[in-house]
Amino acid sequence: MTNQISNSELATEISKRAAKAARSIATLSTEDKNAALQRMADAIRAHQEKILLANAEDLRAGEEKGLDDAMMDRLALDGDRIEDMAKAIEEIIALPDPVGESYLLEERPNGMRIDKMRIPLGVICMIYEARPNVTADAGALCFKSGNAVILRCGREAIGTSKVIAEAMHSAIEASGLPKDVVTVVPTPDRDLMAELLKQSDYIDLVIPRGGEGLIHYVSDNSKIPVIQHYKGVCHLYVDKDADLDKALALLLNGKTQRTGVCNALEGLLVHSEVADKFLPMAATALAEKNVKIHACSGSLEYFEGAEHIADDAFGEEYLALEIAVRKVNDYNHAVEHLHQFSSGHTDVICTENEQTARKFIGDIDSAVTMWNTSSRFSDGGQLGLGAEIGISTSKLHAYGPMGLQSLTTEKFVVTGNGQVRP
Repeated sequence: MTNQISNSELATEISKRAAKAARSIATLSTEDKNAALQRMADAIRAHQEKILLANAEDLRAGEEKGLDDAMMDRLALDGDRIEDMAKAIEEIIALPDPVGESYLLEERPNGMRIDKMRIPLGVICMIYEARPNVTADAGALCFKSGNAVILRCGREAIGTSKVIAEAMHSAIEASGLPKDVVTVVPTPDRDLMAELLKQSDYIDLVIPRGGEGLIHYVSDNSKIPVIQHYKGVCHLYVDKDADLDKALALLLNGKTQRTGVCNALEGLLVHSEVADKFLPMAATALAEKNVKIHACSGSLEYFEGAEHIADDAFGEEYLALEIAVRKVNDYNHAVEHLHQFSSGHTDVICTENEQTARKFIGDIDSAVTMWNTSSRFSDGGQLGLGAEIGISTSKLHAYGPMGLQSLTTEKFVVTGNGQVRP
């Protein structure tokens, strides 16, 4: 009981301090925010050796725990990935600051002017697993958008995340600001996370980013609004009018360029009219990459050593060199499949028929819907948002990659000259 009270008190203290810190940056000028962000990027570079040492410890612990390849890939840092973190912060500096943007909504007949102004959300609690880069990305995005952030990292990456946060804190305090604008929860204790999810007086939004178990736990137990970063079951549909060489390039890039990420392909749908040409091409290319195939009855014959998959067994997120393949009868069959098995993250059509492509874009309401481009571009940085805090598969309050604007809301600003309501 004492431990539970201690966790409750710690969660309240963390949340209160973050809420107070949020007020200190809500109206900070863009110039001051950008200067502090540059200090953060520089500090991450300066702390590279310490970050790598901490990461090596986390990796050793991960190996002992038996983390799978996808999790270990997400956890691992090297010099290039640390430089990418610093560059991502500098990309955020270059982005327009959404805070304070306003526009005229209407001028009323009585002379009142109605504007809407973009403002920070307040305090955001980010809950994530083995992605230490999220510490820097989320911290910088929330800072630029005028929010404080509480980062609850999973056990797998806690050591690395603490050192990254130390680097950011040195920059924040050098800027004359409270370090509580970026807080890493000191322990991955699940009871403490449960207490944080009750802090609705201080925390405005929770964003979980990780496996299905984590997402469901947070959604089921939070007393604070939650934006879900659900699994990425992404598909490529090869239409009858596709350029097959182009389709093969999209398939290989989407599936094999990096497997342990949410925008990697997990499903391949091929129109029956091009199956005899395309599936042998795919079989050869995927075999060269050692990709395991789960094939439907209609496509099984094209793949040596493939496992049969039942028509109701699609929709798995493999996060590995595995993919599910289905030969579809026609366009409508492909859409039907996606409505049943897509997670709403990213779906791609490859076709040279613009009419079919436009219909696909209208029929499929995934957060990112693509035509003739790789699913691996479904990423905030690749889409021009700078680093992202996640890819929302919820439709409220944001959908798709969440950049700066998604971390703000709008308020009404009403200007008058003494008007009173009759």
